[in-house]
Amino acid sequence: MSAKENVSTALVGEVVRSFGEVRLGVLGTSMAPSVLPGDVVCIQQANLAEISVGEIVLFSRGERFFVHRVVSTCAAPMAGCLITRGDRLSHDDPPVNSSEILGRVVSIERGDREVGIAQSGSNRLIAHLLQSSDRATYLYVRFLAGWRKSFLPGGRCQA
Repeated sequence: MSAKENVSTALVGEVVRSFGEVRLGVLGTSMAPSVLPGDVVCIQQANLAEISVGEIVLFSRGERFFVHRVVSTCAAPMAGCLITRGDRLSHDDPPVNSSEILGRVVSIERGDREVGIAQSGSNRLIAHLLQSSDRATYLYVRFLAGWRKSFLPGGRCQA
């Protein structure tokens, strides 16, 4: 991990703790189809007790950020932690403790519009297909990028 990445991670954590909110661009595909590369997520500070199963959270681990969905809470003896997983992943993350949690995702921007935060279980068929193949994920992301470019040029969508 470079010194630049260490500073960036620490800075984002400090912004959330100081101001209560931060917006971050998403790079990975672990949350597809709910959150895609290029989306901007708005994170609001929340502590472990305020977060519910089904919500999407931001946590830091090993100088990296993860935006994953809460799938359960830890039972004793490790009470006080969350179990998370990317929507497209087939395995849970190691338990996330309160010191790693930075906040919950409260909005997702895709292009020039805000998209709803999908609940766990929605888009189950697409998520299952994407879990089974990195190639399918690549094609899905590329297809959506091309579709947006062709059919949603410029301006905001009116609801």
